[in-house]
Amino acid sequence: MAQMLLGMGNPLLDVSANVDDELLKKYDLKPNDAILAEDKHQPLYADLAAKSDVMYIAGGATQNSIRIAQWMSQRAGASAYMGCVGKDENAQKMRDVCEKDGVNVAYMVHDTVPTGVCGVCVNGVHRSLVTTLAAANEYKITHLEQAENWALVEKSSIFYSSGFFITVSPDSMEKVAKHACETNKTYCLNLAAPFIIQVPPFKATLTKLMPLVDILFGNETEAVEFAKSEGWTETDVAAIAAKVSQLPKENGSKPRTVVFTQGAEATIVAINGEIQTYPIVALPQDKIVDTNGAGDAYVGGYLSGLLEGKDVAECCKRGAYAGSVIVQQPGATYPEKPNYEG
Repeated sequence: MAQMLLGMGNPLLDVSANVDDELLKKYDLKPNDAILAEDKHQPLYADLAAKSDVMYIAGGATQNSIRIAQWMSQRAGASAYMGCVGKDENAQKMRDVCEKDGVNVAYMVHDTVPTGVCGVCVNGVHRSLVTTLAAANEYKITHLEQAENWALVEKSSIFYSSGFFITVSPDSMEKVAKHACETNKTYCLNLAAPFIIQVPPFKATLTKLMPLVDILFGNETEAVEFAKSEGWTETDVAAIAAKVSQLPKENGSKPRTVVFTQGAEATIVAINGEIQTYPIVALPQDKIVDTNGAGDAYVGGYLSGLLEGKDVAECCKRGAYAGSVIVQQPGATYPEKPNYEG
């Protein structure tokens, strides 16, 4: 039977534009960072909307990865996605995009809180993300437990959430992860951003989920931050990956796979403490338009390999291809069909 992928996360409309150093400074933003907006950041969205090159894109880390996995697989009904949106035009824009892509969206709709937005500040090849979760922050486990939504869980064999969802509905993540563990399905999680590892309540959820995680994704910065949070002395990304792969795991029938991307460097994969590296697709600097969504695209490509029952090497190859396509496009966008030869 064909496998199905279910993503759960924070659906956001990306408001993306090129910005200068001055704007980053104005809002105290760092390159290649992701934060939750405070009051001082609220005028940023109007600043971005006023830019001549502004783009509105269906976003949110998990939704990005699910759309890419669906795009790579080109198989109708291969994926589904849950998260909370408002009852507004922005939600409809995202629903239309996902349905066009072939993703089955099962949004929870909030009557009074608007759809969340993410300000994507593109500065050269770097990007800084500022998120106002709004409706995305309102997702409740009761939506997951509704018969038609739990039926999607039952039908799926691979589950994916970015760590950003830890700030919203940890109980939903835990319920799905436990289901995956008990039914020998595959639960995938992304470390997402340093603050998920640094903030004590979020780190506590991460620690609770880890024994249920079959595949853990992250980048080199998050890997080092994770080691620090565990009180480890290792700073080498490969050594950290090896150690994370050997953390206790509830479903002992399959080892944990740890996948750490490193930007332009090779991807590190650890299984049972053993390390392999897999190349990315090297691109000349002048081909790189926008790195926003590159990590999400890598995950999406990797997940498309899992959907087709491929091995780690092929999953990484698909991830590298998807990442290379995304960075050559403005925003987390891509051509109509992949030009991938496995």
